[in-house]
Amino acid sequence: MTVFFLPRSPQDEGSSNEQENPGSRVGFTVGRVLGPSVERNRIRRRMREAVRLNLPRLTISADVVINPKKAVLKAEFPKLLEEVQRAFAVIEKKGVRR
Repeated sequence: MTVFFLPRSPQDEGSSNEQENPGSRVGFTVGRVLGPSVERNRIRRRMREAVRLNLPRLTISADVVINPKKAVLKAEFPKLLEEVQRAFAVIEKKGVRR
């Protein structure tokens, strides 16, 4: 997977529906290239769960976009969790602390 992020400035944090971590937002790009809708939806569900379990580790204010690859379908879930955790650790390291 490829992960892009952009640190958010304090004035960007006024959004009303941020629940779990008010400073971070995560989105996914799952295009038609990754397969039929059933497979794309499964990729999205697996990625959402991996992010949900790791989101508390992301303490900086950032917008994150994850571009998964087709291998997410066949990867074991603990490996997927590890990859998301590692991506969030890099974001923490390179991002600006609030």
